[in-house]
Amino acid sequence: MARSRVAVAIVASFLLLLLAAQFVDFSSSLGGPAFLRHVSNSRTPEETTTTAVGDQYLIGVGKADITGPVVELNLMGYANASQIGTGLRQRLKSRAFIVGDPSNTNDRFVYLVLDTQSGDTAIRHGILQGLQDLGPDYSVYGNQNVAVTGTHSHSGPAAWLNYLLPQITSKGFDKQSYQAIVDGAVLSIQRAHQSLTEGRLSVGSTSVEDSNISRSLYAYLANPESERNKYNDNVDKNMTLLRFTRDSDGKDIGILTWFPVHGTSMLGNNTIITADNKGVAAYLFEESMANSSSAAPGFVSGFSQANVGDTSPNINGAWCEDGSNQQCSFQNSTCGGKSESCHGRGPYFGLNDGGTKSCFEIGRRQYAGAQAALSSMTSSATALSGPVRHFHLYHNMANFTFPKTYSNGTTIDAKACPAALGYSFAAGTTDGPGAFDFTQNDPNKPNASPVWAVVSNLLHAPSGTQKECQYPKPILLDVGETHLPYEWTPNIVDVQVFRVGELAIIVSPGEATTMSGRRWKAAVSSAITSNKIFSNGAEPLVVLGGPANTYAHYIATEEEYGVQRYEGASTLYGPHTLDAYINVTLDNLALLSDSAATNNPTAIVGTQPPINTNRSLDFITGVVYDSAGLGKSFGDVSSDVEPSSSHIYKTGETAVVQFVGANPRNNLRLEGTYTSVEMQASDGSWSQVRSDEDWDLLYEWKRTNEITGTSSVTISWEIGGGGKTDVQSGNYRIRYYGDAKAPITGKITAFEGVSGVFEVGA
Repeated sequence: MARSRVAVAIVASFLLLLLAAQFVDFSSSLGGPAFLRHVSNSRTPEETTTTAVGDQYLIGVGKADITGPVVELNLMGYANASQIGTGLRQRLKSRAFIVGDPSNTNDRFVYLVLDTQSGDTAIRHGILQGLQDLGPDYSVYGNQNVAVTGTHSHSGPAAWLNYLLPQITSKGFDKQSYQAIVDGAVLSIQRAHQSLTEGRLSVGSTSVEDSNISRSLYAYLANPESERNKYNDNVDKNMTLLRFTRDSDGKDIGILTWFPVHGTSMLGNNTIITADNKGVAAYLFEESMANSSSAAPGFVSGFSQANVGDTSPNINGAWCEDGSNQQCSFQNSTCGGKSESCHGRGPYFGLNDGGTKSCFEIGRRQYAGAQAALSSMTSSATALSGPVRHFHLYHNMANFTFPKTYSNGTTIDAKACPAALGYSFAAGTTDGPGAFDFTQNDPNKPNASPVWAVVSNLLHAPSGTQKECQYPKPILLDVGETHLPYEWTPNIVDVQVFRVGELAIIVSPGEATTMSGRRWKAAVSSAITSNKIFSNGAEPLVVLGGPANTYAHYIATEEEYGVQRYEGASTLYGPHTLDAYINVTLDNLALLSDSAATNNPTAIVGTQPPINTNRSLDFITGVVYDSAGLGKSFGDVSSDVEPSSSHIYKTGETAVVQFVGANPRNNLRLEGTYTSVEMQASDGSWSQVRSDEDWDLLYEWKRTNEITGTSSVTISWEIGGGGKTDVQSGNYRIRYYGDAKAPITGKITAFEGVSGVFEVGA
């Protein structure tokens, strides 16, 4: 998560909080037809209907809409208060995957992949409450066996997180944004549950070489050379794929993948809601499987994160945008000593599109990698055999002490600290640089002006014990010991692992860096083997997914922490953070053994974290009213497409229409759409061929006058874009679905608008 301009926001918020404290109750490129052929016909029925071997499991998949307010709300990820949503390119989804033992109800887990920046404590709490409200059929799903992961997109609505720090730049907590995620996630689980069927699970993998790079190579190189030499790359290039195949007809019902790349393809100047590169990958995969005889209707593809912490989709590297056109400093990612102009470049850098084309391309490459992995599984796959197990516990990291043994045999009493963020946290990253005089790589003594030390102490002055514990991190924000008006960041984290057969899934609450993920997975694999967790002696397959359940920022290795680039400065619990996670994980690993007793899915282990949904600050102004303007009606066309008499549109062109609009926050149209493209049939009837789930259809909203309440909506169809090059010749029109809020009464009324007819030719 990039924290651009976060420092100034914190200063402003401090003054705001002093005021708020007076009245707050603190108790409470796709290119051409060849690619389309690859998408539609990439696998033959013979390649995909091979009966899987291995044990039989209960499997289910489901998907639902979680798109929150697409305008007038801060986007979550870059922490840039000026990055306010202005429209929608792609609806956000929750994708649910259920795995269970057909003979034992409690041996079951749910793995959620949300198109959000991360999992979250409040979101997870709301999901669990929602499942309880569904009745006894859903009592099997609870605290122990539900994982809530985010794709780490930086282009979705904000204002839904539990803790204060990420709420600052979004002006607080918005219940509409929060509820859209919770309700959609619950619906996706409900659909997965209703689809449960007996089937098989198999695991395959492939290398995706061109979708991620290290954005903190200087820190990565601080890890021991002997350890680095075990791996071919400085970021993980391997994609792991879990395939869900039902027994009744041998059809695939879904896939779940793990691959590490930041959801920062959409840049910090983008204001359009998308699911970033992993949303593109999932969209393309599901579109391709809709045309495949090997897939069941309702096929769901989940593209989960892995050890994402120091990865970037901006694969052309970081360059200075100050006119010098030089690469940024290797040590601290600066240009002339400043961070602001150092930016990572994606594959289509240079286009004034907020990163849209680069985003689509990085998503396409992950999609292609998943297709390659799935296609190869007929000859090289592991069919899973063995029980379903799970565990979850809440663990307080603050002042947690545990034994740590170094490679030379030395053992110390290591300690995790109350959460704190270093000065380099405010410097941001090459994906989203910070501001002022903060720079990365500042161990022990901060490079920033002494003024920031004063600001830091105004919020909470860290004690000598805290400074010693966090050393060599110079503490900018002592967030773990700041409790007013409520907690700023979590000290209590979720430690969770799932097992199905030979596959173990570490569910990480933070963004583990490349080497942190490698160490964590290696430790789990070694412990499973040495402790004979798998009774059949099978070699474990270990993956790591996250950020999940709560957002605990970063998890760097001790060596990377010592460098204090952004990832180390954002590692909350001190230099031993990673080892603390590993220690707690290994201490509970026996719960995954074949002989372990079935866990109660609703059991609570450890002190529960605070839930702040009903006491969070909220300075987000709601919709006051809408007006069409004098002599106009909602849905009227202000600027139309070009008629057939004057122009025939072709692939590569964009049809644009503007309507008299209303605020889309009046109705999120979940499971619906704000806009559609319709095609005319030979009998004169019209049918929908595009919705706002499709990448090539862009919805933009603009407030034209705040006093009169007027606004406009512009809808653009990029013909033949978004991977859909199969546009047929014929007559089309664009429809707009809106909802207007009346003054005085506040009544919300739906309306529609439709463009003129236009022709698309070959």
